[in-house]
This record gives sequence, C-alpha cells and structure tokens, in this order.
Amino acid sequence: MRRVLILGSTGSIGKQTLDVIRRLPERLQVVGLATYRDHKTLLAQAAEFGVRLTGLIEPPHASPSEHIPFVGVEGLCAMVQCAEVDVVVVALGGAIALKPTLAALEAGKTVALATKEVLVAAGEVVMRVSEQFNAPLLPIDSEHSGAFQAMLAGRREHVARLILTASGGPFRARPLETFDAITVQEALQHPNWDMGAKITVDSATMMNKGLEVIEAQHLFGLKLEQVEVLIHSQSIVHALVEFVDGSVIGQLSLPDMRLPIQYALLYPERVDTELPRLRLEQIGQLTFETPDPARYPCLELAYEAARIGGTMPTVLNAANEVAVRAFLQGRIRFTDIARMVEQAMTAHQPLPATLEHVMQADGWARALLQEQKPI
Repeated sequence: MRRVLILGSTGSIGKQTLDVIRRLPERLQVVGLATYRDHKTLLAQAAEFGVRLTGLIEPPHASPSEHIPFVGVEGLCAMVQCAEVDVVVVALGGAIALKPTLAALEAGKTVALATKEVLVAAGEVVMRVSEQFNAPLLPIDSEHSGAFQAMLAGRREHVARLILTASGGPFRARPLETFDAITVQEALQHPNWDMGAKITVDSATMMNKGLEVIEAQHLFGLKLEQVEVLIHSQSIVHALVEFVDGSVIGQLSLPDMRLPIQYALLYPERVDTELPRLRLEQIGQLTFETPDPARYPCLELAYEAARIGGTMPTVLNAANEVAVRAFLQGRIRFTDIARMVEQAMTAHQPLPATLEHVMQADGWARALLQEQKPI
C-alpha cells in the first residue's frame, strides 16, 4: 500500500489523481490533501477519503483554521515530511510548489511531479537535492511520462534525441492577423485535453512546450539541442526517443492524464483499471509538423532562456505566470503574453541558479511586471 499526499488536490490533476486512487483502493491510500485556497472542496475530499493531514496555502479569513492544520507554504513543507507519507504528488500551479517539493525530496519521499514550473525555475537545485537524498522524482505530465517510458528501451547515454509533441492548441490554423482579438474564452477551449486555465493558455501559446523542453533537460540530463518539439494535433504520441542507432521508440495513448498519473504512483508496476484504450484503427492517421515561430513566439523565448541558463528560465517562468494571469483577468491581449515575457528577459541579468538566486529572480520578475497597464 502506497500512502499518497496530493498538493493541489482541488485542481484538475489533483482530482484526476483522486480518481486513480478510487480505482485502486487495495494499492493506494490518500493520507494528505492540500490546495491553494479552495477550503470547501478540500474538506469535502478529506471527508470522503478519511484524511487528517490537510493544508492550505491561503486560508480563508472566515473559516476556523483548526480543521486545516497546515497553513502557508511553510505549513505544506512540514506536511510533506510527515512519516505516514510515501509519495507526494506535486500538482500546485506555478513556482509556489518549489519549496514543498524540495522539502519532500529532503525527507526522502518519492515525488510525482506535475508542476513543470518547479524544474523550470530551479531544475539544477531540485535535481541535486533529489540525488543527494536518494529521493525518486517521477514525471506526471504526459510528455515526460512518455519520454521516461520510452527511454527504458535503452541506456540513457545512447539517447540521441528526444521529441516532445504538442497539440498546437486551439489556434494552430487561425490567421495570425487575428491573434490580437483572441478572447479568454477562446484560449480556454483546448481541442484535446481537459486542464486548468493557466496550463490551457500555456498550451495555446505553446509556452507549456517550452517549459517542458527545459524540464526535460533536467529530468533526463540532456543537452538543449537534443530536445525537439513537433506539433501532433491528435495528441496520441506523447514523446519519441531516438537512440544513436537510429531506432525511435514512442509512447502512445489516448489523451487522458489518469494514465501518466497511475504510472507514476505505481511505478514500476502496471495494472488494469479499465481506463479507455487506444484503438489506432479509429484514429486513422497520425500527423506531425514543425512549429511556426511566428505563431508561437513563447516557444522560442523558452529555448532562448534555456540557452542562456542560470536564473533566466526562472524569469521566463515567473513572467509567464504574471502575464497569463493578466490575460485571464482581461487586462492584456493574448499577444501581450509573449511581449511581457520578452520584456522581463531583456531586463534581467542572469545569475548562477542557486536557491537564493532563484527566489530573488522570481520575485524580481513578478515585481517588474505586476504594474502592467490594462489594454
């Protein structure tokens, strides 16, 4: 029985993780739940699963806190280190998940990571801690889970190239001259995946794929030039690994996040939970194309941040979080997201990626952009 704590239990990934656990009561047990501020859903989840470890980053003023013993980021850091926890699912949106992730790794817990911003902002730091404390770090998002599985076909040093696929988002064929008029509602209509608002917008800009490129470097110890991105509108092939002999191994499945979640929670085991199966004859064809830089400038910015290194990826991530929030609030245009990220990167003087420098760079970028004027 693996005892699971979920950071971000009220979000899309958190809810799908709970669905996986419902299907496997003999193998998985929920022992902890935490989220940002949705205390009502959190308490309902805790009641359903009989959980006593609960946490909120931002507790409600009107609600008695005695029902939620772990409060704030530091509270979550203490929570993940509790003795009854075996696996910590990190599904909190944004770089705010960094400190609890490090705390879990320092306690030797297995971390199942869905929050790509953690490795983007501080990948060097996180991977050092994972190695130092012999704490496994397993990817949950579909592309890195697919890459992880495909890499099992050979030795890591024999990997020539990793290809991450992207759906292209809802605007893959939309005329570029109309991008200034893209609405929030349009940006939230992902063609294949059911995700939270922030990551859905990131998919539309393809910043999510840029963040995944940086994440893959750290997870798999690859050089930037070894990680490529192709648009694959069907979202069936999640990653392809090419080995030095020319063999290419891919991981295919329906676009259902419960599959990579289950794989991470049970690794290295596989079990049947009657999730929907892939039928290639029903799919018909699989297509691939190179992303257009003019359509997806955020992807190019992510590659540039990775090339520069140090704290530049931290600034890329923080600026994107601020910009996406401003877009979702209707304060900027869709096309302003890339502009704001580029503005922060241009103004930043990168430093080596220590934890102190990462936290400073994150705060600096947010402060720089938070006063952006509305459109």
